[in-house]
Amino acid sequence: MKKFLSLVLMAAMALSLGACASKPAEATATPTEGGAASSDKLVVYSPNSEGLMNSVIPLFEKTYGVKVEVIQAGTGELIKRIQSEKDDPYADVMFGGAHSQYISNPDLWEPYVSPADSTLPESYQNKSGFTTSYVLDGSVLIVNKDLIGDIKIESYEDLLNPALKGKIAMGDPATSSSAFAQLTNILLAMGGYESEEAWDYVGKLIQQLDGKVASGSSAVYKSVADGEMIVGLSYEDPCAQLVRDGANVELVYPKEGAVYLPATSGIIKGAKNMDNAQKFIDFLLTPEVQDIFGTTLTNRPVLAEAKTADYMTPIASITCIDEDREWVNSHKDELSAKYTDLFASLQ
Repeated sequence: MKKFLSLVLMAAMALSLGACASKPAEATATPTEGGAASSDKLVVYSPNSEGLMNSVIPLFEKTYGVKVEVIQAGTGELIKRIQSEKDDPYADVMFGGAHSQYISNPDLWEPYVSPADSTLPESYQNKSGFTTSYVLDGSVLIVNKDLIGDIKIESYEDLLNPALKGKIAMGDPATSSSAFAQLTNILLAMGGYESEEAWDYVGKLIQQLDGKVASGSSAVYKSVADGEMIVGLSYEDPCAQLVRDGANVELVYPKEGAVYLPATSGIIKGAKNMDNAQKFIDFLLTPEVQDIFGTTLTNRPVLAEAKTADYMTPIASITCIDEDREWVNSHKDELSAKYTDLFASLQ
């Protein structure tokens, strides 16, 4: 009997030791679908403002228990950094920057389409396989309410009013991204990128500028807010911020149509924290985060159903037109050069 009990105890101990040997250590990371290990870390490169970053990063950290390292710089600088780190990427996600800059560098990004992407308007969905849109910014006209008087400004056509000659602020499309966005918006609204009628309008607008070219994007809306110009061709984000802050300006959305372009995010090729990178992309498209964008920022959430603040004009009240982003991206130099040549010939 004693011999039998001894054998039973020995067998039980062997089973127990076998179970312990097969159990993974608690510190072992869990493999993700892409083969990388999950972690509690995420590295984000971003050109975005502090306001936008503060609306996203702390909430993501709290929601997922992930510590986020943020490195901020200009989009061009960050793209160059990602290129130089291709063999050993430091960051996991690029958060921000124009869609065109992602499309121009397809080898830098990991293929990923968020499950929430299908909830976005079709024109802003991830058709490249690696670009996720999260907010939109549109071309607008900003008008000084003290200086406008009885002059009507509701459309691009209204900018040809002789009373506005020399009082219109616009940057150089060859050097200013917002001015280039205005140029392509105008061409599309007035007949098409290669339309003679549209370029004829551009020539008339150039004559209205009276040889004056704003030094950059910020110079356009600041010159209007400061009373130096009556109207400026700008973009919604900083102009809506001026309205929000109480400046005596108003935004005009051209009757011919306004183009809204997406700010983009993407996962960097070979990201070391792939699982958290995918979570971050998904997080940007959640209704909670989209509502935060719409109620605390002066960009527009990409999700049509998201809430927007009272200081933002409802998107349903704006005539929107869709830009052929792929065509524009591939013809950017050509369009800029044509504008430059036309400007020079009219001086």
